[in-house]
Amino acid sequence: MGIGLLRGGLVGSVVSFLGFTLPSVVILMVFAYLSIYTELKMDWIHGLKLVAVAIVANAIIDMSKKLLPSKIYWFIALLALIIVLFWVHPLAQIMAIIVAAFIGFQWIRNSDEGNMSITFNIPISKTTGIVLLIIFLLLLLGLPMISVLWDHEWLTMIEKFYFAGALVFGGGHVVLPLLETQFVQSGQISTSDFLAGYGMTQAVPGPLFTFAAYIGMVIAGIPGAVIATLAIFLPAFLLVIGALPFWFSLSRISKLKGAMAGANAAVVGMLAAAFIHPIVTETIQSGLDIFIIALFLWCLMRWKMQPYLLVLLGIAVGFIGYT
Repeated sequence: MGIGLLRGGLVGSVVSFLGFTLPSVVILMVFAYLSIYTELKMDWIHGLKLVAVAIVANAIIDMSKKLLPSKIYWFIALLALIIVLFWVHPLAQIMAIIVAAFIGFQWIRNSDEGNMSITFNIPISKTTGIVLLIIFLLLLLGLPMISVLWDHEWLTMIEKFYFAGALVFGGGHVVLPLLETQFVQSGQISTSDFLAGYGMTQAVPGPLFTFAAYIGMVIAGIPGAVIATLAIFLPAFLLVIGALPFWFSLSRISKLKGAMAGANAAVVGMLAAAFIHPIVTETIQSGLDIFIIALFLWCLMRWKMQPYLLVLLGIAVGFIGYT
């Protein structure tokens, strides 16, 4: 979106979004249709779930190396893990991020002052940026209140996906615990279907956020997939375009960088909590599962196997061992 904005304005941003996400969205919609709406035998999907366990474990390891450089970061991650794991509530993620950002704002100082030697011509005025940022906040605060007052399926779906997209920091994998809280714990999608879709998302091109298309398709068919995709990406659209006119100034403020670093540390803990439950607790059924997951993780860490190849391997293992 940001590159498209710089190259072609608002139209360029929208076109870039479509080009980057549409292939993944279409493939995941087809997969959801085959797995949920047909009688096709899908026992091999357990292989995809094992792939999901290995990929999330690898993501946690990689993110820990990048986002937890010292003890204060590890403390924040552990605190976030405890909050999310033991307080099973949609507000747990918000609280973890707020607490982490506050700790980072107060006590984390980044030696990189963010000096930018390159500047860009931003085709968006600061006034437009402010308007878009206000819209972002109004939707973030207003959608939950409106969905309480007006109980409607589509409005609730928009609110949940927008919420997940608005609170993701540090990488696409972090959306996993937020979506799990919003849709698995509420009973709208089973843990089995959720993990199968997440595993399949690793095999397709484009951003991991397109996982929303799969969930939307499972819950409400094609309209649900379209609404879910647009809702989860809308916060990024508003934030990227709204913040770009101010980015070079904001990136030099040390305390704001500390708050962001704290939030990034928290999402490692949040992802670890989701890894423990429901990913591990709902997937591992035998010692064979543990062995296969360890093998998959070895492929990722030692051989640097591409995720889509691991997904193909997982499907093959599922066919051989679980059908």
